[in-house]
Amino acid sequence: MDMGRDIEELVKEAERQIRDHKWILTPKDRAVAAKAADDLHAAVGAPQAQQDLPAVARLEHLREALAAVAIALAHVHGRMAWFLGAAATALTPILHWRAMPAEHGPTFGAVPPPVEQYTEAEDAIRRLQSTLAGIATA
Repeated sequence: MDMGRDIEELVKEAERQIRDHKWILTPKDRAVAAKAADDLHAAVGAPQAQQDLPAVARLEHLREALAAVAIALAHVHGRMAWFLGAAATALTPILHWRAMPAEHGPTFGAVPPPVEQYTEAEDAIRRLQSTLAGIATA
């Protein structure tokens, strides 16, 4: 799993499509991108602020970010939907993480990720947020 790499490849493809005029941004694309960028920023702020939080809060913020991508996806069609769908897919490992102890019971396959994976996911979301903010103002 390399969310950072997956998001970076996705961002590069989006930037290429926009630059090559294969993806013509609509006002709705820009509006959805702006809202999603704001929501991602609210969910996963500055790196130091996130790293100072307990794992359960970090995971909560990561799930909020993934939910923001899914909500944005529900409001668009075409290339923006494909872009956001691919972003959501890249972030799906977050759904299999847990930050709480299992206490001798089943976890539905949820696993505690290493701290580095929280940081990788947060950085990937920040990269996605930056790209969406750029789309909003393009």
